[in-house]
Amino acid sequence: MAQAASKTCEICVSAPGSQYCLDCEQYYCENCKSLHKRQKLSTNHQFQHASELIPEGKSRCSQHKEEFNLMCNTCNVPVCTSCVTGKHNKHEFSKLVDAIAQLLGENEKQVRDKTNEANQNITKIEDSLKSFDNDVKSVIKAITDQSNMIKRMIDKSVAQMIVLVKEQSKKEKDKLMKSLSSAKSVLVAGQNLDKRRRDLDKTRPDETMVQRINKMKEEINELHIESPPEFPKIAFEGKAVTEDDIRQLIGTYTFRYKGTADIPRSKITSRCSPVDEKEKQQHGYLFKCSECG
Repeated sequence: MAQAASKTCEICVSAPGSQYCLDCEQYYCENCKSLHKRQKLSTNHQFQHASELIPEGKSRCSQHKEEFNLMCNTCNVPVCTSCVTGKHNKHEFSKLVDAIAQLLGENEKQVRDKTNEANQNITKIEDSLKSFDNDVKSVIKAITDQSNMIKRMIDKSVAQMIVLVKEQSKKEKDKLMKSLSSAKSVLVAGQNLDKRRRDLDKTRPDETMVQRINKMKEEINELHIESPPEFPKIAFEGKAVTEDDIRQLIGTYTFRYKGTADIPRSKITSRCSPVDEKEKQQHGYLFKCSECG
């Protein structure tokens, strides 16, 4: 194969041979091509533009200098008529044009089969990608719903705990307020008795004063001073919670391939990695963790 842009018309031998007659195997200029097409014998000849790659001429047998017109099916090579009685004797043959047509047909079928298979694979992959994306969205939604449910449970538990703390603290505070009120009553009674005592100092000492003093003494003895109550202490002790605890509380997700066991992937920060992949006939693929064994 070669380009023929530099060839000269083989008819007029003056103008550039820009056209190539596939039937005559000659280069023509535009004018000679027109004349050639007007002739009755060559009106149906096919031309190819010389700017394209075109054959220099029909290939010939290097041994017999004859054109290849047969195909040796035994050796799968083109041969001439003389080769049939020579080293290709008793081989199977077919016409070269038929063999080429068959080869082109086979190539066309194979290319078509390959492209069809590729298109089918593309469709399967695209469908799988869509399905995978939908699965990812479903997993993300499930994780979000689960976390929201846990948040609501936490909020509810926190609210209930706060209510219990307030109720219990109110009971304890009521006890303290009662003790405080009692202490204040004793203080007021003591202050009144002290005022009456000072008033007695101003009266005349007589029998009546003695009676009043004894009466006051009885009242003083009746005053009961209680010991201060024990104050309760309230404290909160938080439970240590890690991010991994939260992830395990929410749940796990897995990536699964056909023929293999589920591989959990929820522990994103885990440093364990499956290695030493081994194929087992009854159990698919087994993995051994390089960190924990």
